[in-house]
Amino acid sequence: MSMELDILKDKKVAELREIASALGVADTAKMKKKEILDLLTNMHLEAAAQKKGNETVQESAGADAAGPDAGKNGGKKVYEWRPEPEAVPRDVEDDEPAEPADSCREEEPLKDGRTLKTGILDIADGGFGFLRFNNFLTSDEDVYVSPTQIRRFNLKTGDKLCGIARQPNEGERFGALLFVKTVNGDDPGFARKRPDFSDLTPVFPNRRIHLEKGSRELSMRLIDLVAPIGLGQRGMIVAPPKAGKTTLLKQIAKSIERQKVNAELIVLLIDERPEEVTDMQRSINGEVIYSTFDEQPSHHVKVAEMVLARAQRLVEHGKHVIILLDSITRLARAYNLVEPSSGRTLSGGLDPAALHKPKKFFGAARNLEEGGSITILATALVETGSRMDDVIFEEFKGTGNMELHLDRKLSEKRIFPAISLNKSGTRREDLLMRQEELEAIWLMRRAMGDLGAQEATERIIDELVHTRSNEDFIQIFKKLRLV
Repeated sequence: MSMELDILKDKKVAELREIASALGVADTAKMKKKEILDLLTNMHLEAAAQKKGNETVQESAGADAAGPDAGKNGGKKVYEWRPEPEAVPRDVEDDEPAEPADSCREEEPLKDGRTLKTGILDIADGGFGFLRFNNFLTSDEDVYVSPTQIRRFNLKTGDKLCGIARQPNEGERFGALLFVKTVNGDDPGFARKRPDFSDLTPVFPNRRIHLEKGSRELSMRLIDLVAPIGLGQRGMIVAPPKAGKTTLLKQIAKSIERQKVNAELIVLLIDERPEEVTDMQRSINGEVIYSTFDEQPSHHVKVAEMVLARAQRLVEHGKHVIILLDSITRLARAYNLVEPSSGRTLSGGLDPAALHKPKKFFGAARNLEEGGSITILATALVETGSRMDDVIFEEFKGTGNMELHLDRKLSEKRIFPAISLNKSGTRREDLLMRQEELEAIWLMRRAMGDLGAQEATERIIDELVHTRSNEDFIQIFKKLRLV
């Protein structure tokens, strides 16, 4: 279709409605002149793009009728889900390097006041949605996404969309998305064929993240030895107050970034101190999503649910996500205040119904056979003097496949990292470690069995200080006598 857009602006509403009807657009009787002009303009741009061979999927934000199914028309590419080959035990360093980032650039100026926007989709109950930009929450910069676009591309809450948006019209609060360029960095056609997160098959983690390679901190070397972490790990860092759990999370985030692991890193801070948020944002380059302690519990819950949805959408595209959560205890407290009461109360005032969604969040961590993974390392508070915190930890105990315990007595004596070696460990560590390394760790644990927690940690730290790497430590450990 070829037409002069300037000529259309001079036509009357009735003439524009006749043109739109001739082009197959229904229900134009209630549309205003500007709406019809926008619709015809978008149809013209779409026809021009198809003529040039541009496969970018386009659609008007105000259209109510979806076009024909692109996957069924000849000459158009059909997108199919193709799972990755079955995973085998290996290190993340053996994975292929990350693909180049999405070419979309935010706020790129276009004609007629249009801009290229990139945001996270949040779908409302009415079927429409908005692109969120600031901490995944509502702001004046949000962009409206029509129900037609959501249905056509099988969009879900948490999808990262890049597309062309127009400025808000007179009387409107938000702008609207006109064209969808990419979904989670992929072609929009891929999103229509992707599997659902609940249909993917969870397996034990078998691709190890070597924290030691990205950091010189003794704590990272110690974690690699006693509680190795793999992609898809569901780990819990159990810590009393002032034991260094936030510092430990920061060191883990830095180590992951320095290794350039092919995964998206998200640090989620719930009910946290504002200065801790600033410190974390300045310490790492990854995405820091937060809700400080002066916010409402509903704000904590909304932020956490958006992060979970974001991670699930990435995994549906076969990608890897690492979430560092501080803390699962505070998230459960927030749900306890937000969720409707079930009429039953556990010790400490905890409602059993409030534990379902925090467990759903923590349980989303998994390594998937079809490709992709969600890794969650969450801190859990103990010895706070609150009975509710103890109950929350007891409910989550055993749900993870990796636990790292920090010891208050060690931290009080300024022994850092204050990791309790006897209590910490990873399930099925044989899938992450070499046989030689496994045997050395077993010997170390036997030697520590007759020692107290403090003495064992001090001995191991002393030997780690005198070796350059864990590899050197393993080689000489068989010659050491810790008892």
